[in-house]
Amino acid sequence: LAEGTVLLWTAKKRLVGCDGHVTMSCKSTKVAPSVDFDHSCSDSVEYLTLNFGPFETVHRWRRLPPCDEFVGARRSKHTVVAYRDAIYVFGGDNGKNMLNDLLRFDVKDCSWCRAFTTGTPPAPRYHHSAVVYGSSMFVFGGYTGDIYSNSNLKNKNDLFEYKFATGQWTEWKVEGSLPVARSAHGATVYSDKLWIFAGYDGNARLNDMWTISLQDREHACWEEIEQSGEIPPSCCNFPVAVCRDKMFVFSGQSGAKITNNLFQFELNVNKAILNEWTRIPTEHLLRGSPPPPQRRYGHTMVAFDRHLYVFGGAADNTLPNELHSYDVDSQTWEVIQPSLDSEVCAQRVSTGHRVGSLMPSGRLFHAAAVIQDAMYIFGGTVDNNVRSGEMYRFQFSCYPKCTLHEDYGKLFENRQFCDVEFILGEREERVLGHIAIVTARCQWLRKKILQARDRQRQGGEEGAGAGGPRDIPGGTRASGNQPMLEVHIREAEAQPFEVLMQFLYTDKIQYPRRGHVQDVLLIMDVYKLALSFKLSRLEQLCVQYIEASVDLQNVLSVCEQANKLQLDQLKEHCLNFVVKETHFNQVIMTKEFEHLSTPLIVEIVRRKQQPPPRVYSDQPVDIGTSLVQDMKAYLEGGGLDFCDIVLLLDGHPRPAHKAILAARSSYFEAMFRSFMPEDGQVNISIGEMVPSKQAFESMLRYIYYGDVNMPPEDSLYLFAAPYYYGFSNNRLQAYCKQNLEMNVTVENVLQILEAADKTQAWDMKKHCLHIIVHQFIKVSKLPNLRSLSQLLLLDIIESLASHISDKQCAEMGSDI
Repeated sequence: LAEGTVLLWTAKKRLVGCDGHVTMSCKSTKVAPSVDFDHSCSDSVEYLTLNFGPFETVHRWRRLPPCDEFVGARRSKHTVVAYRDAIYVFGGDNGKNMLNDLLRFDVKDCSWCRAFTTGTPPAPRYHHSAVVYGSSMFVFGGYTGDIYSNSNLKNKNDLFEYKFATGQWTEWKVEGSLPVARSAHGATVYSDKLWIFAGYDGNARLNDMWTISLQDREHACWEEIEQSGEIPPSCCNFPVAVCRDKMFVFSGQSGAKITNNLFQFELNVNKAILNEWTRIPTEHLLRGSPPPPQRRYGHTMVAFDRHLYVFGGAADNTLPNELHSYDVDSQTWEVIQPSLDSEVCAQRVSTGHRVGSLMPSGRLFHAAAVIQDAMYIFGGTVDNNVRSGEMYRFQFSCYPKCTLHEDYGKLFENRQFCDVEFILGEREERVLGHIAIVTARCQWLRKKILQARDRQRQGGEEGAGAGGPRDIPGGTRASGNQPMLEVHIREAEAQPFEVLMQFLYTDKIQYPRRGHVQDVLLIMDVYKLALSFKLSRLEQLCVQYIEASVDLQNVLSVCEQANKLQLDQLKEHCLNFVVKETHFNQVIMTKEFEHLSTPLIVEIVRRKQQPPPRVYSDQPVDIGTSLVQDMKAYLEGGGLDFCDIVLLLDGHPRPAHKAILAARSSYFEAMFRSFMPEDGQVNISIGEMVPSKQAFESMLRYIYYGDVNMPPEDSLYLFAAPYYYGFSNNRLQAYCKQNLEMNVTVENVLQILEAADKTQAWDMKKHCLHIIVHQFIKVSKLPNLRSLSQLLLLDIIESLASHISDKQCAEMGSDI
């Protein structure tokens, strides 16, 4: 669609959001994709209606009008802030002089002007910081002086306020301790306070942190924050952003060694450990996601929803223009692929050539801000040290996050609908699980379960237990008449097996606490199980976590345990850690070294005297399969032997798995818990509508492994599914919306017309008829036209008749 759509929902009753606020009423109300809905009112849905209006393609870059020279100079090292529907640009340099003008860009009118100001503004400066609090902008620090004559150059630690309503500039005169004057620092606002971190003081880079309350100017004072944890190195020319009550710092200039580390700082006062920094480990190889962005400086980072977006900067003598996104919840990076119309404008100019790229080129020392669901980037230094006056807009996506891993994790934690009990080790400790998840993820355990099931069917004592089926507490008993399946695993103890089970359900394990020997030794036991059960992905996770946790205090304990368990890779890592120049003397002086076994002491001494040659392997690492990959294979036939429920779609059976359906849908969870049908068959509908077989398969793909790719006509059937089936959020609906907005074409318009008619999506039906009428010559050649119902063919004829104007009728009459 050229303009796209906005989806609206008409309901008989109001729907109440999870926070208790009314999110819908009996009138047509816009539904934001990020809103969660109460699913108890799903039977109130009457019909779906779509209105067509302005729509911005997701992940689309747009080049907006640049700032004219008569309004303000092109610049870099400036700041931008967003207030209401405007971007405010302050300071920077134009290549010759420092600036202190204030520019305003109206995002609705796409127009530039000089902002109205009174009072005394800050002195011209660059590499300062600017934030918005309430109805004011606060500017702190920066580098001032005359760069053209190289005089009066110095860093500042002054604080200025600009009131948007009056245009008044005022300086805050603060008594008491002050942060050291600095530039190229990071600044943000959280909990009514301005937070300042790191920067450059003219002689050295810093990593201190200061805060000041912005609520009361008369009593405001600066306070230095005592930081703890993995504090970032001293750095400058980096961005900060706040997301999920945490401050994030990524890369920047840290002297000779520049890294691409991402650090988070805990801001929430309700947390047990406040003011603690954590370096976020990267596991892109194991998570199947791209690596972090290259190390860089002079870049921007903004927060939107649960993501951080990093753009530009100087990365090892290059100016990349990829947009990187970091998901705070899943701790994964990805490179955002811009929409196709971002690359090159499809419109042709009079010369017949394409209009240039709509994406910003690589740059550094630019600035970025967020208004509603879009990011605006202005200025910066581009190739050949040229200052830019360009403004670009990037449209974010508002898709709710995928809850697949969380939903399966809750299933394991709640122990509902368990149908298998693992009896572990010599002490015969018991751990409950779900056959569907375990057999999908682990072939070794799948074989064990099949063997136990065969014994149970044969009535053997090993399958059902010597005393017959055991009584399991309510909510954990195997469903139906089947007794709980018991599987004996002698080679596993309960605690490491529990960790392994959590991995099977979530693809994750808990990161060991640094320096805690018992945690590291537990993960080593998990690693041993991963090797035995042939879980390559878990093997790599354990190795990565253990190696990251080895330190001077625990290395000997870990080394001894690795030697005992014959974990050669971990033992090798520990030995190499011990013999490092900076570690060796400290390790051998500990009491633990005195109690180390003689063979290990000999091995350490020999390795110190004669290190073995390094062996490089170009063999790719086997990272195993992910939860998504395994559940996809399970739905496509791998789980057929373990189906325990039949879904009936218009009388046609589709075998499925109760535990998976219950984990992902509160509708199925309530059904299986309270009124499970005796015959094990469930009729499938969405409200009063029965979806097509194709749409039903699309919904099963979403339930089993979170897939959201589907033909546009399926999206009409499934738009209501999040309401009716009670998914954790309306992610599926958001993708259905996007699918309909972007993918109605002449080739599929007849299928969507049929789906719109069946789902009573009247606006979509009207739009399809509009496309058919205006493209009728092409549509008339489609084979699907002949298979339409008589009523739909009459609708098309009526639309064609309405389209013919009176003038055309008169011309036709004269021809006759």
